[in-house]
Amino acid sequence: MTGRRCCIIFNQPRENALPDELDVIDQVEWIEKNMLELGIETYRKGITADFMNEIADLAENRPDFVFNLVESINNKGELCYFVPALLNMYSIPFSGNPVEAMFITTSKALTSKTLKSSGINNPGGYSPSEYSKLIPGNQYIIKPVWEDGSLGITGESVFTFTQEYEHKLKIFKDTHWLIEDFIDGREFNISILPGENGPEVMPPAEMVFHNFKSDMPKIVDFRAKWEEGTFEYENTIRNFPGEDLDPVLKERIMSAALECWHVFGLKGYARVDMRIDKNNNPFVIEVNANPCLSPDSGLVAATNAAGLPFTVVLQRIINDLNI
Repeated sequence: MTGRRCCIIFNQPRENALPDELDVIDQVEWIEKNMLELGIETYRKGITADFMNEIADLAENRPDFVFNLVESINNKGELCYFVPALLNMYSIPFSGNPVEAMFITTSKALTSKTLKSSGINNPGGYSPSEYSKLIPGNQYIIKPVWEDGSLGITGESVFTFTQEYEHKLKIFKDTHWLIEDFIDGREFNISILPGENGPEVMPPAEMVFHNFKSDMPKIVDFRAKWEEGTFEYENTIRNFPGEDLDPVLKERIMSAALECWHVFGLKGYARVDMRIDKNNNPFVIEVNANPCLSPDSGLVAATNAAGLPFTVVLQRIINDLNI
């Protein structure tokens, strides 16, 4: 691999960008540092709303491969699949997931339908206009269809449905919002990497909610993920239970994660998020085909727990390029 030239592309943060958008710069610097250790020359290219011309320029000044860190365009998640589509069109080798997987998994609605059709446990999904299907007294969570990084999710996203709640749901558009049954239980993040013998599941990480009052939903919302100093941020802790994790539950979790890898045609790296009900049944709530790779990210924490240096992680990702 020595002597190869890689362009790291990323969503160029806008002026006055929030922490969730700025995080990509930490990822770029971390990738650059570790690429250098692998003997790979790198340069950066920020991607903006002018992405058609920016990718065309890459095609003219072709690197050996592209490391794709584009999570959104102008902070709009529904546009992120255009970048792998263009790289694919120009036959530029690139890291991470192919365009088909990026498109399906970016949409929580399409992800839900794919999971259900494949027999993988997923909470019941409803469009906001289908509020008549909701059962009074049951808990639900409403999520943006196209965003990741907990954007648009707050403590108020979890609600108990009543007939009086209907008017609140009428303001949400079916094209941009999805309602799911709320699984009131444990939450796990499962990272997956390619290996010599196929996809390898990293040690399961549990998100532990310390000191949460009974009326606070135990979810990783935007505050818990990004707003340092808030109660949610300080009390939502990633933990690797290791041998303390029930072996039956561990097998169910790992099996569901591997099923997702194959069903969605994932490559390079991915993270599957699950909620666990009171009967220890895992429900896949998200398939993240472009998870964060910053030093403090869940995926890097999981690979550290597996004893893998990040240079080894990068090598595996690069060995699984889309070409």
